Amino acid sequence: MGRRVAVLIIATALVGGCSATSTDTEPAADVSRSATAAAGTSIPDVVEIVEPSVVTVTAGRSQGSGVVYRKDTVVTNQHVVGSSRTVTLTLADGASVNGTVVGTDEIADLAVIRASRTNLPAIAVRQDLPRAGETALAIGSPLGFENTVTQGIISGVGRQIPAEQTGGRPLVDLIQTDAAISPGNSGGGLFDDRGRLVGINEAYIPPSSGAVSLGFAIPSATVVDVADQLLRTGKATHPYLGVSLAQLTDAVRNALGVNAEKGAVVVRVEAGAPAATAGIRTGDVITKIGAKSVEDVEDVYAAVRAVKVGDRVDVVVQRGGDAVTVSVRVGQITG
Repeated sequence: MGRRVAVLIIATALVGGCSATSTDTEPAADVSRSATAAAGTSIPDVVEIVEPSVVTVTAGRSQGSGVVYRKDTVVTNQHVVGSSRTVTLTLADGASVNGTVVGTDEIADLAVIRASRTNLPAIAVRQDLPRAGETALAIGSPLGFENTVTQGIISGVGRQIPAEQTGGRPLVDLIQTDAAISPGNSGGGLFDDRGRLVGINEAYIPPSSGAVSLGFAIPSATVVDVADQLLRTGKATHPYLGVSLAQLTDAVRNALGVNAEKGAVVVRVEAGAPAATAGIRTGDVITKIGAKSVEDVEDVYAAVRAVKVGDRVDVVVQRGGDAVTVSVRVGQITG
């Protein structure tokens, strides 16, 4: 990722997911079911279209935002709802309704909530990635200020944030924006200039770290995939290798006797996992997965995420002075 950032803040106003099964098979929200603005529509008019589909989510002492995914379903971040089974949804018209958490996914940091009200306006979803430089509108409830709108641009796509900055798993394949994101924006929407959802806001790097307007959102294609899984079964599955990784440093390189300049070091292989079955060993340095070169740990997560569960992928590792290619059948993990 280049220079590492000092701090990452998950953008929920924390002052403080249980899974259930849904048999709902309604298709994902899409442009055909939701209002969108015509190209060239003014920003205030776009906001007027979008605002009714943005809600405030209160789960105990935690408060964040959410977007209406279906007429009775809201999508937000998993870290907003935490372990709560019930939440309060404050709608754009000021009404408060009960919500039941029907599925959460810690890996993607997404959750779906069934609202007690069933006539909510579903948002239009754009599943292709926006381009850098496109208009970006972040709408949510930062610090409790409901339906706050901030404007910026898409600053980049495919962004990765290492695990040491998140306190858990690395965040990969994120959309970066300079539209202001603050505590309470988590779970709210990032929209394009036609009012289509391009991402769910998740985190930002605070000014105290020297950052200026560095916010991150989960791409809408990931949101649709995970939300639909959660609505079908109450859980979501993800591709899985079964290795623990560390960065390749000069000290580690010398200790292992490898000549790889970049890569991710395998520090543990889970027994019975796909990596173990394929023959990947502790001390291997992963340098390539499929067609993607690996420069650091986050590249491994991003590359595996792009592979379908059950598919085979060639993994190139540096083992001592030798480059070894192993074929791994990718397994699955439930978030």
